[in-house]
Amino acid sequence: MRNTLLKNLGKVLLCGTILLGPVGCSDFLEEQPPSNLTADNFFQIPDHAEAGLAAVYADTRFFGGDAGIFSTNWQLLEAMTGTSTTETAQNSDLNNLYSLAHDGNTAHVNNWWNGAYRLIANANLVLDRVPAITPMDEAQKKKILGEARFLRAWAYFMIVRLWGDVPLITTPQTATSENFRPERAPKESVYNLIVEDLLAAEAAGLAWTDVSGRVNLAAVKTQLAKVYLTMAGFPLNKGASHYKLAADKALEVITYANANPSAINLFTSYEDVHRESTENRLEHLFMLQCNTLVTGSNGLPGANNPMDNFYGNFKPINFNGPTGTGSSIPTLSFYNSYETGDRRTKDQEGYFYTTYFTNGTGARFELGRPYVFKHFNRTSNGTQGVPGTRQNNLNVPLIRYAETLLIFAEAQNEVGGPTQATIDALKRIRDRAQLTTPATFTQASFREAVWRERWYEFCYEQITWFDMVRLRKVFNETTKGFDNFVGHINLSTNKALEEKHLLLPLPRQEMLNNPNLKPQNPGYPN
Repeated sequence: MRNTLLKNLGKVLLCGTILLGPVGCSDFLEEQPPSNLTADNFFQIPDHAEAGLAAVYADTRFFGGDAGIFSTNWQLLEAMTGTSTTETAQNSDLNNLYSLAHDGNTAHVNNWWNGAYRLIANANLVLDRVPAITPMDEAQKKKILGEARFLRAWAYFMIVRLWGDVPLITTPQTATSENFRPERAPKESVYNLIVEDLLAAEAAGLAWTDVSGRVNLAAVKTQLAKVYLTMAGFPLNKGASHYKLAADKALEVITYANANPSAINLFTSYEDVHRESTENRLEHLFMLQCNTLVTGSNGLPGANNPMDNFYGNFKPINFNGPTGTGSSIPTLSFYNSYETGDRRTKDQEGYFYTTYFTNGTGARFELGRPYVFKHFNRTSNGTQGVPGTRQNNLNVPLIRYAETLLIFAEAQNEVGGPTQATIDALKRIRDRAQLTTPATFTQASFREAVWRERWYEFCYEQITWFDMVRLRKVFNETTKGFDNFVGHINLSTNKALEEKHLLLPLPRQEMLNNPNLKPQNPGYPN
């Protein structure tokens, strides 16, 4: 998708020139400059459809957008989990998230709302204007519309889990639109749209996999399974019917993977989870695409990997010497809760590292504590004796096949208890971690076994918070069991989770702009 983005932007400029054509002086004075392209005069040819879709993909990068000093937007979904803490504490908004003192003024809260709705707005534009483009290959049109619907569903799925009842906008809006200041729709209506969008994407003729990074069928089906699993739990409580839907949909991907192991599979090495050469392949079903060649509106790099805040505070781990912010680091209590021998905790092999090489390529040195290795890019930072490229083009994983397996295991267990198929799915995750899996489980013991693996396997991938909300349970690092969400104490700050924390506060500025959003979510000041 990186190349597609660049190519399509070039096509837009080229088309703008061609559409003007040869003109006389008087015609030129009457002509609209190409910079005044609007939605009404832009969506005319298939290349415009591709460029419009590329803009929607680009909007997914709000996820890694700036959130003030030493912070980026994704930290919203990590700071509140209790599995991370900070070494710098220089960003007041991030500190408030860690201490569960955030409100409607918190930058991350505002940025997520605005970023997700910007993506939705551009997706709505594609869905509204592309159907009328003629002539256009129908298969191409159907795929573009399917991808746009997946991306809209992806954004709404995050929004509804973070805020509950939210505005449901499905058409392009202007200042004269009837619902320019929309009211909040019931969360069930939002979920209904998400499912409808994903079913449309599933039927759009997408390939099972796509190494370019575009939406593919395996990603759509796994996302649909994830939505059904969430609907089965809190707050909708759909129960058995949706656990069954989740299990069946995940099984479709597993069945295809078993028949095509070279296309979809688990990586044998954890290093492959964060290796540039394995992006959009095998285990990576869908990723946030990153490329330092893509620039933002300010002319600065706008698509580089945004996960550097996981780097330790001023450690000489790459060509910059002392570098990193340490604004998100694993808590020792969570790191130490892994089973003895778990390969995921092995230095520079699993998801953490306790040593690295001076200035990226020199002698090994002790970091003094574990840091997150899951998003560390050896290609750009360098490794012992091998200089780095200094260009962090590592993609960010959003959907991995490991999650497909654990969605199936959890959902099928809720349908009828553990089976050999569910145990096999769990065992694949534990086998890679070089851990022994019991041969038998009760439904209750298997349920918690899967939950634990989700905490350990998907830590620092912006998944854990959503598990906490849908389960109303939180992993206890000391007991290795699960506490109720309300009352659980995050050991990182000694703060207890409250009922209000199940939802974020509505952004204050949005409520000022749109009084129809009131009332504020419970527990937060208006």
